Amino acid sequence: MSNVPQQRLLQTAIPGPKSTALQARKTAAVSAGVSTGLPVYVERAGGGILVDVDGNQLIDFGSGIAVTTVGNAAPRVVDRVTAQVQDFTHTCFMVTPYEEYLEVAEALNDLTPGDHDKRTALFNSGAEAVENAVKVARHFTGRNAVVAFDHAYHGRTNLTMALTAKNMPYKHKFGPFAGEVYRAPMSYPYRWPGGAADCAKESFDAFVTQVHAQVGEDNLAAVILEPIQGEGGFIVPAPGFVKQVADWCADNGILFIADEVQTGFCRTGDWFASEHEGVVPDLITTAKGMAGGLPLAGVTGRADVMDSIHGGGLGGTYGGNPVACASALGAIETMKEEDLCGRAKQVEALFVPRLQALASTYPQIGDIRGRGAMLAVELVNGPGDLTPNAALTGAVNKACHAEGLVTLTCGTYGNVFRFLPPLAASDELLSEGLDIFEKAFAASV
Repeated sequence: MSNVPQQRLLQTAIPGPKSTALQARKTAAVSAGVSTGLPVYVERAGGGILVDVDGNQLIDFGSGIAVTTVGNAAPRVVDRVTAQVQDFTHTCFMVTPYEEYLEVAEALNDLTPGDHDKRTALFNSGAEAVENAVKVARHFTGRNAVVAFDHAYHGRTNLTMALTAKNMPYKHKFGPFAGEVYRAPMSYPYRWPGGAADCAKESFDAFVTQVHAQVGEDNLAAVILEPIQGEGGFIVPAPGFVKQVADWCADNGILFIADEVQTGFCRTGDWFASEHEGVVPDLITTAKGMAGGLPLAGVTGRADVMDSIHGGGLGGTYGGNPVACASALGAIETMKEEDLCGRAKQVEALFVPRLQALASTYPQIGDIRGRGAMLAVELVNGPGDLTPNAALTGAVNKACHAEGLVTLTCGTYGNVFRFLPPLAASDELLSEGLDIFEKAFAASV
């Protein structure tokens, strides 16, 4: 267990004077392009609490954007990382390899959906994993085109910006972007023109029609899809949509890539969100929650696909760094030993009734969605008016921050409030965080 007291404590205004002074240094030293949602400077963290330099203890509902799923400074992570740092910090796996890389690859081959023969390559970030998955798909199929979806977020590199749907702040004035990337309509039940009941069929038909007309099946290397979209608004596709897309890909010799960078590693109540959809991807990308806070990512896929790449075609100086691999092994062990898939389902059972009760009082909550400990509410103007209410979303977020609750927003329209608590946080802490959210909502409407 963490030695950080698991209770909220406000010693100063948020942010406090020391954080404010550090933020002034940040302004003078760091590019203005690197922004901060809540400028409190963290000194220690553990479980579900962040301790800032002013001594404030904040409840964490963000997990560093779904990264510290096992909690900050989880004991097994700390122990493995400490031992690895004492042994060595780097050799470059492509120069002189080490067993820790193999252990992580073996774990990913075992844990990801499907019992087929798999291979894994490790990288540094989710964007890098996505970029390499596309490289693999193009090489294997001999085709160039890739289809992504409306509201998708896949990263900040040139290729992954092309795959990402949202312009501001991710793509604005950063082009031109990589070519042969196409976009299809997303299955978005809450906003589907034909209504949620017909969304699965109609959205799949729209996908097939558009890809056939604009791309052509024989030109398409891969379709990439987040089983639950992240930055785009925690959009859960209509039941059956993901499976239909994956099956269509298989029928047409197209690789189906599941981007599980945010949904992976117990976050949604399964090891991977694809499992809930009954889908076995050809390639799956992972990062975020895998390594307990250290930078590590992976591409795992069919052995015939991954082994089709020529020697030296995949890699990178830091990819699969031994310290990050040690951290991942500690995090995965924690997930297994503490049944964090089960814990994510408990978090869902705690959150959803509270959010439903709030929605019954405030019609500005238009939709409650998500799975496990990846949940969201979409805010609109009110009954019959689905206009995105970004102003209210921002006001609630600001009010939560002032009371020591670290929260995040998302969505193409900036009107989605997302909940990503560490699975190490106690029910008591989560309930207190929800109390703060409810009061912030009441004060902001």
